[in-house]
Amino acid sequence: MKKELLSPAGNMESLKMAVYHGADAVYLGGKKFGARAFASNFSESEMLSAIFFCHLYGVKIYVTVNTMIYESELDEVLSYIEFLYLNHVDAVIMADIGLMKLCHEKYPDLEIHASTQVHIHNISQIEFLRKLGVKRVVLARELSLEEIKRFPDDIEIEVFIHGALCISYSGQCLFSSLLMNRSGNRGECAQICRLPWKLLKNNVPYKTNGEFLLSTRDLNTSSRFSELLDSNIQSFKIEGRMKSPAYVGFMTQTYRSLIDRYFLKESMEVSEEDIKKAETLFGRGFTSGKIFHAQDDEFMNQKTSNHQGSFLGSIEVIDKKKIGIRLDDDLNQEDGIRFVEENKGMIVNFLYHKNGDLISGAKNGDLIFVDNKVGISHFGSVMKTLDKKLEESILARSEKKVLVTMKVFISLNHIEFQMSDGVFSVIIKEDCVEKSDHCPITKEVVKKQFSKLGNTPFLLQNIEISLEDNLYMNVRDMNEIRRRAVDELIKKRVNRSEVAIRKAHEEEYSYDDSICITANAMSEEHVKTLLELGVSKIYVSDYKLAQRYEKNVIYRTNRVMHSTYYDSKKVLACESGALLDKEEAYLDYFLNISNHATEKFWTSCGVKQMCLTPEITDYELGELLKKYPNGNPFELIVYGRLEVMVLNHCLLHMNVNKEKVCKVCKGKDFYSLKDRNGKIYPLHMDEFHRTHIMHYKRLNLLQKIETYFHMGIRKFRLEFYDESAEEIKKIVTELKKSLHV
Repeated sequence: MKKELLSPAGNMESLKMAVYHGADAVYLGGKKFGARAFASNFSESEMLSAIFFCHLYGVKIYVTVNTMIYESELDEVLSYIEFLYLNHVDAVIMADIGLMKLCHEKYPDLEIHASTQVHIHNISQIEFLRKLGVKRVVLARELSLEEIKRFPDDIEIEVFIHGALCISYSGQCLFSSLLMNRSGNRGECAQICRLPWKLLKNNVPYKTNGEFLLSTRDLNTSSRFSELLDSNIQSFKIEGRMKSPAYVGFMTQTYRSLIDRYFLKESMEVSEEDIKKAETLFGRGFTSGKIFHAQDDEFMNQKTSNHQGSFLGSIEVIDKKKIGIRLDDDLNQEDGIRFVEENKGMIVNFLYHKNGDLISGAKNGDLIFVDNKVGISHFGSVMKTLDKKLEESILARSEKKVLVTMKVFISLNHIEFQMSDGVFSVIIKEDCVEKSDHCPITKEVVKKQFSKLGNTPFLLQNIEISLEDNLYMNVRDMNEIRRRAVDELIKKRVNRSEVAIRKAHEEEYSYDDSICITANAMSEEHVKTLLELGVSKIYVSDYKLAQRYEKNVIYRTNRVMHSTYYDSKKVLACESGALLDKEEAYLDYFLNISNHATEKFWTSCGVKQMCLTPEITDYELGELLKKYPNGNPFELIVYGRLEVMVLNHCLLHMNVNKEKVCKVCKGKDFYSLKDRNGKIYPLHMDEFHRTHIMHYKRLNLLQKIETYFHMGIRKFRLEFYDESAEEIKKIVTELKKSLHV
């Protein structure tokens, strides 16, 4: 199986670094519809240059269109994808199911990759994605290698191997959106997880080992990379569209070397020097990740969420003007350093020898001095966060060249010139050769003229010349033939065959338009109260509880379901795999329902009702409902405490229990997180010891029920969490009154 190295590109300089340092493919985004909205990204003209550049060097180019798409954007995003399609990008990475459906029908030659934002972690999900024509799945970063190996090999598998990690499972997160109106599902994540937090036990602060309770280390699989290469994984992805070009170049070079050595059966050991360079370029401390079963304390970095760099040395001298550092690594002017104990950093503008002389650089073991311009007063460790010479050496990588061979046949009146890159060949024939007894051309002259490939992307590997005696050819003609051959070979390398465009077909469906009140229940007391109030559908996450109350009570699946095979035929699915083989299926808000194309696909799969994303604005809701003058299957949350994030580990196990078997999450104590502004976020640990973080406040749209009713909504959802029976009665009664039922 061919193994692909996939590198990030946030701008053209990073893209060139990826290509020059050995990427097989690059992924990048346009100015809209990508999950890294704050990267530089590519305009349409820049995108054309990127496509040309990548294809020129035989590198594939994948474009991210991996955000949730609203109804008002469908035409625009389809137009953008058509632009990409007609200009021959190798694949589009998507997250919106409806968009995948439309593109598969409309652009049959378009290769679709399902983004990690699709939350792919079980075989059943892959079955649905196949139905959409998806060729490759980018798996959730929480999966182990053993789980990945169980996936079928008839779909391409891509995994992240290096870079930043999302603490929320597969990036399935509403935190940034609900708190700061910056949607992670729309590429605008504010990185709430990198902020300091306090853990509360029964509303009292609980001492933890660090305050960055949601901050992960950075993924680095280089030390165990051969195990990944041995597996069914086809594409190995480096995270970093917002990282520097030097970072992209170095990490691409590192993993390129490992892949090449693997196939040459050479040692794949990563040197300490390269590990240190990786730390210097960017790192919050490294982890081998959940793919290799990293324990929580190996996975998280609760001490800090900043770039830490590599160990530089220790402070030996401090006064108001100078800091003396005993070096454990080389240091040069313009390098960046961080003082660990006080979490302060600076650029070394002036570097001093111990005798006070200014110097440009110093070596491992030296005692050097820097200006105390950040007010350091405590002894401790010093880290190198920027290595100017390292970055310059990476960026100085010479332009990549494509090896070519040439054959030249010269006879009376005729020349035939062949040029080949091993895949494509160009043949040029001309009648521009004359007889000459006085100044015949030589093989040396022919070789010299045809070898002049200086500013082209090509490098001559070998040239064969067949030259009859006593012939003359103008040097200008030789140069022109060479230039034509170069141009034609470039065209062959970058050109692609024509692609087809079809008209997308949409089925018409009829929907139950009756008024319906649904509710989430967290306990049996909730269920009994809601049944007494005549609520149409009650969702419960307790499987046994759902089985006891079959009428009107529906099992609400976990958001992470490695096995989707269980007895219940009636489910509210929190992830798409739970829908497989279900007689009565509903979709929860975690599946980001936001446009009619997504609805059409899920309805075609037998889904009867689906909850709209709580991120949808009234304007976008109105645009969507215009498509449904005769009823719709949408459920709208109008009250409740929403789940903002799910973690693949138990936050309490690491900070409270600290034992091999987690117990505290099953106790009666109430745990929560407190942010810098004093807001309290309840924590709920499920049966699989995953942490669910709830929003600090309850959504309340009960005053707008008539507005939503007139817009076309008939199914209204209440999300109960810790309300009492009396509070539930009050809220349901208020909703019924507004609906006149």
